[in-house]
Amino acid sequence: MPRTKKKADQYNDPSHNYLHYWDGRDYENESERIAIKRFLQGKHFRHAVDIGGGYGRLCLLLEQYADKVTLAEPSQQQLDIAKEFLKDHPEVDRKLMQADDLKFADNSIDLFTMIRVMHHLPDPSPEFAELARTLSDDGYLILEVANYAHGRNRLKHFVRGKKLPEQPVDIRSEVNKKQDEIPFVNHNPKTVIKQLAHAGLRVEKTLSVSNLRSPGLKKVVPRPVMLAVENVLQPTLAKSYFGPSVFFLVKKV
Repeated sequence: MPRTKKKADQYNDPSHNYLHYWDGRDYENESERIAIKRFLQGKHFRHAVDIGGGYGRLCLLLEQYADKVTLAEPSQQQLDIAKEFLKDHPEVDRKLMQADDLKFADNSIDLFTMIRVMHHLPDPSPEFAELARTLSDDGYLILEVANYAHGRNRLKHFVRGKKLPEQPVDIRSEVNKKQDEIPFVNHNPKTVIKQLAHAGLRVEKTLSVSNLRSPGLKKVVPRPVMLAVENVLQPTLAKSYFGPSVFFLVKKV
């Protein structure tokens, strides 16, 4: 979800229902759940906050690992959809909140998840500073990064004799750029690690996620088979940042 109130407009547009965005994306959804469960295995938390979590897609999963779950989302429309989506889970708190202005006390949250947010943040420094401020000393952040350094891009750059850019790459169409649409960028994971370190946060573990993301594959390979392979590939390909998404397990320095 977008970081600034101005840029939240797309997610408040009645024609943009983020719940429907996930129609046909079961593989991607389950791949992300596999990664989160792998990071959180054997852990339990007092308070988990899902930042930019839209309609609450991952909140029900987080309930398995935390006494309290809060959905912190900058779009009122998404929170309205969440009210219906989470109607059988009134214990999940819903807060209208920006990631660069978290309304939590210092050192008060012991689990943050920030999934599918980084692609809207060309410069995530303000968000990382807020996360470092509000994360408890023994807490964790699960951060998903839209990965420009994925396998296909690395191959393309190698063939052309070019280095991968260190700075975020704007992948919007020219039309959307002219219309001043919400930023949509891919990041170099190595740069994100440095940005986290600058904020006093360190990466403890890495996973490569959605490694088989392909419309063609999804048509011919049964989803259970894809997910079984995905489960194996996530840690295996982690160091190479192969997949289109990279998940980091982050703690304070």
